Amino acid sequence: MNSIFKEYNYKVLTILLFGIFLSCQDDKTPKDQALHTEPISEAKNNSSDTDAFEQSEDFKNYWYKGEAEISSYKLEQARYGELRDGNAVLVFVTEDFRPEKQVKADRYSSKNIPVIKLNATKSFNTGIYPYSIMQSTFYPVSNNKHAIKVSSSIQEWCGHVYSQLNNRELFEITSHSYFESEADQDFKLDKAILENELWTQLRLDPKSLPTGDLNIIPSQEYIRLKHIEFKAYSANAKIDTDKGHYTLNYPELERSLVIQFNPNFPYDILSWVETFKSGFGINAKTLSTKATKLKTIKSAYWSKNSNADEGLRETLQLK
Repeated sequence: MNSIFKEYNYKVLTILLFGIFLSCQDDKTPKDQALHTEPISEAKNNSSDTDAFEQSEDFKNYWYKGEAEISSYKLEQARYGELRDGNAVLVFVTEDFRPEKQVKADRYSSKNIPVIKLNATKSFNTGIYPYSIMQSTFYPVSNNKHAIKVSSSIQEWCGHVYSQLNNRELFEITSHSYFESEADQDFKLDKAILENELWTQLRLDPKSLPTGDLNIIPSQEYIRLKHIEFKAYSANAKIDTDKGHYTLNYPELERSLVIQFNPNFPYDILSWVETFKSGFGINAKTLSTKATKLKTIKSAYWSKNSNADEGLRETLQLK
């Protein structure tokens, strides 16, 4: 009888230990629980020949508190040779990123890479129909590699377009469009500076931004709206860290972009002006898209999804 009782206790103990072992393994965070706290993955997982970005205590206190930074902007968007009123929102947040799948991690893994993500949105109307634009950039906090992934989507009543860049051995681009001349495309590019990644790099350290004569792949938004070839173009970059101005000029595209930012930490973006030819053929006009900050809040917005939370949109002055 005692031997049976001992055997029974041994089996129970074994089952309990096995259960504890499983609970300690990676990937046990519930799938619907977002990882918006400090990434446990070390920046060395994404190291290169360039030293990784050194995270200050101010940086950690600001970015690893389980909140995103949300900034709203008054938007004047150049489209079809006219300026359109609208709004823009920049959402910056740190996350764990799955390098092999190149997606936001659902759960912890020692192989995750910490990134700072920017979701940049625009909403404006062109006459009777609305435009909605979103660009997502996943940039390593180590600040010594290109963005791991950049995607964009544009929706309006004529249809929608989508493009995605994955940073692997080369840049791998997938593109879908309702235009016959663009349609479905898959191709690769040699690596070059991405305009999309410069916005996130600025938030880490403005002094690290590239300057001088460069080859830069313009923002995916600009490439899609202007229907130009997805490639790097000659550009010149200048920075004034005292005044908080970063300027890009693309001579071939007759386009410039000026980002005004807070020269002090956390280097928040105050406004931007993008000047280019808007419209078609001889009727095209040189116009400037402008965005001016309205409000910035820190919020765990992914949990603010009830009707009672709509007051936060009023705080952000979003109609």
